[in-house]
Amino acid sequence: MLSYNDSLKILKETNALLEGHFILSSGLHSSQYVQCAQLLSKPFKSAEFCKSLADKINNEIKHIDLILSPAMGGIVIGYEIGRLLKKETIFSERVNGKFELRRDFKIKKNQKILIVEDVITTGKSSLECSSLVKNAEAEVVAYACLIDRSNGKSQLDKKIISQIEINIPTYTKDNLPKELNSIPAVKPGSRELK
Repeated sequence: MLSYNDSLKILKETNALLEGHFILSSGLHSSQYVQCAQLLSKPFKSAEFCKSLADKINNEIKHIDLILSPAMGGIVIGYEIGRLLKKETIFSERVNGKFELRRDFKIKKNQKILIVEDVITTGKSSLECSSLVKNAEAEVVAYACLIDRSNGKSQLDKKIISQIEINIPTYTKDNLPKELNSIPAVKPGSRELK
């Protein structure tokens, strides 16, 4: 498995760890942003990340029937983890701002579901996916992500298994530090702000 320092090195080498002033999909502001698309655009590097995460999942979860990922960020990671764990993998998509299963994807009653995404900050996308699981009368066994930047503050009700945990402070719009106030904000995420 990759160490913390090896994981951080890969993030920096692939330009996946960005510096500046960012508005996250949660609406919070940050001086750093993890752009997993940059990591995933280099399969020879992201393969190491995903293999290490799959090993961690195998060590911690004994039974998984299905992997569910939120579109867009979780699709590639979900696919790769599913390939490595030899599990069926589906994804949810936003329809009118709300996650739904499309493309004839189904969650069966009593299935054990692993929710996989790229980055967990507040856990909002994972929570939305877990609602789909609960509505199907199935069970979320855990959440997995390449990068956990929740700093223990997510609202997720199950364990988060991540390749790396990064503590990146976040701020509300009304409580920005001086250094962020002087930099124009950029919204790099895929979810529309409310």
